[in-house]
Amino acid sequence: MNDAPRNDAASPAVLEFWCELQCTDCRASLEDLRALRARYGDALDIRLRHFPLAKHAQAYPAAEAAEEAFTQGAGWPFTEAVLSRAEELASGGQRLLVKIAEEVGLDAEELDTALVDGRHMLTVDADEAEGRAIGVTGTPTYVIDGVRLDGGQNMEGLRERIEEIADRLLGRA
Repeated sequence: MNDAPRNDAASPAVLEFWCELQCTDCRASLEDLRALRARYGDALDIRLRHFPLAKHAQAYPAAEAAEEAFTQGAGWPFTEAVLSRAEELASGGQRLLVKIAEEVGLDAEELDTALVDGRHMLTVDADEAEGRAIGVTGTPTYVIDGVRLDGGQNMEGLRERIEEIADRLLGRA
């Protein structure tokens, strides 16, 4: 996975990964994302989109922290590290997010400041609103070429469906 800002020049194949960083199903989906990155490299632009769920109190601050991590150039390593500790996030909260930032080499103090000043709230709010508008109801959800694939209920076969669409978009079909 790469740390390219999510608004880079358009790739012919963009996969939006609608995620909630306190979601264990999203953590399980990382294996598929890694496999897709290995298969397509930078030809498939995987973009993290935030859809924090009300049932997870730390999901929203985690999304804000992930945005700061992308700003600092280590968005995917931070995202994966947070997802790997999804269960701890409920009790660890902001302290855990700052600790993870330190562990992946981010400016943890700046990440902490970003959480306090709310500089990434608009991005998270915009993602959530867009997700609702296109019918996202849970996580993980994927969108590729306008096709929404819901992984919250059953992730079986999703990678294959994403690969079919990506292959067509990239002229590999």
